[in-house]
Amino acid sequence: MTATSHRLPAEPPSVDWLGQALDCAICDNRGLLAEGKCQPAFSCVFDRYAKRIDRFFRWNPALANNYLEHPYFEVRAVASRSADVFRLVGLMYDPDETVRLHVALRLPQRLLAELRADPDREVRIRVAHRLDASLLGGMVDDPDYFVRQLVAQRLPLPLLPRMARDPDREVRLVVAARLQVPALLVLRDDPEVDVRRSVARRLPAGLLGEMARDPAWEVRWEVAQKASELLARSLLLDEEAEVRDAARDRLATLKPEARHG
Repeated sequence: MTATSHRLPAEPPSVDWLGQALDCAICDNRGLLAEGKCQPAFSCVFDRYAKRIDRFFRWNPALANNYLEHPYFEVRAVASRSADVFRLVGLMYDPDETVRLHVALRLPQRLLAELRADPDREVRIRVAHRLDASLLGGMVDDPDYFVRQLVAQRLPLPLLPRMARDPDREVRLVVAARLQVPALLVLRDDPEVDVRRSVARRLPAGLLGEMARDPAWEVRWEVAQKASELLARSLLLDEEAEVRDAARDRLATLKPEARHG
């Protein structure tokens, strides 16, 4: 397909995926040119530029099945968007991650679950977004922290305690924001201050006694925000001024509550 002046100025030269010139006269799709269903340097399945490949399949989605085994990964990837779903099984283990990334957008749940251990992080991220929550248990030990973070956001609550000891702080923050009592109590002694602060914000006042002795003043400050009267009075003796101030403010709010209770 000889590239013509139709090429858009902002786009790269029109060559095939090997960098060779294109010749419409010997193209398998030359009949489409006369029908206006392809256009040199603008919409061509044999072009190296992904946008031109995409335009071709937007104009000719019914041809996508014919290009799922094309040697150029961009063609396989773009074709997978329009191909019949049952034909995508052959691309699940494609050697190129871009292809698998596109396939993961369309696979039914049963097949999508097979990509939970894909070697590419981006593919597993897409799987973690799309996979039914009931099937996410197999991803709680994923080697990538961001994948585990996504899993923690969607995992059913009965399975979430498994992630309370995740090695990554960001993952445990998600867990702390979702766990319910009594499972949440396991994070009271988390090594990260921010995780313990999250726990203190979510625990009921009656379970905050232990956290009032937390070594981090930020955690004790959180405790003071919702402490019972007895606990708030004990925090008036805290070594940190911010905690003592918060305890005084809490007591001031408790008095009107007591009068109107």
